[in-house]
Amino acid sequence: MFEDTFAAELATRVGSSVEVATDNNLVEGILSTVTAELVLVIDVNSGYDSTRLYISLDAINFIRFPVAA
Repeated sequence: MFEDTFAAELATRVGSSVEVATDNNLVEGILSTVTAELVLVIDVNSGYDSTRLYISLDAINFIRFPVAA
């Protein structure tokens, strides 16, 4: 039940800058796509290429939406 609410809230923030923390990683990028099971974050800080990172909703510890300065 919580995952449905979590995914619905994240879907309203597609296109936002995001920091996603898992047990092993902190991913920074743009929130691109949200499904019932996965989140797609596009890492645009990796030089010339962008990296697509698919993260399971189960693996997410927290998400932060940093405020642009």
